[in-house]
Amino acid sequence: IKCNPAIKTAADRQGLIRGVQNDLIDVIATDHAPHTREEKEQAYFQAPAGLPLVQHSLQMLLQQYHDGVFSLERVVTKAAHNPALLFGVVERGFLRESYYADLVIVDLEQPYDVTPESVRYKCAWSPLEGLTFSSSIVVTIVNGEIVFRDGLLRDEPQGRRLEFTAG
Repeated sequence: IKCNPAIKTAADRQGLIRGVQNDLIDVIATDHAPHTREEKEQAYFQAPAGLPLVQHSLQMLLQQYHDGVFSLERVVTKAAHNPALLFGVVERGFLRESYYADLVIVDLEQPYDVTPESVRYKCAWSPLEGLTFSSSIVVTIVNGEIVFRDGLLRDEPQGRRLEFTAG
């Protein structure tokens, strides 16, 4: 599957892991590119780059924890704390009094199968279909409101515009 930057070899993957472990990479994130299967099946140079990954990004990071690659603290730092600090996002990225309650409750011991039925992307597919992660997302809270529980998404959006520090 075409994506940029291309990560084609085991050495590429190990280089990224070392970069995270040695704090040469500050943030782990996904740009979430929900291209349809038809778009991705075009000839290489016509196919758009990018993959639909945001739904499973935390589970992929938690799999690295289960595999002994990253600590839970490193996952939280690279995926929550550092993005908020780097971009100056106001009152987010940390569990602190008066901050917005943006939280995910996970079950580290409950396996999760990625199936076509479990995919929530509007593009209706995931390159991860058929994989089983060691952890499950139990509840997602955005701005203090439960937006996902028991495999069900809430119908009405709960998001708010982010605010940034001047600078």
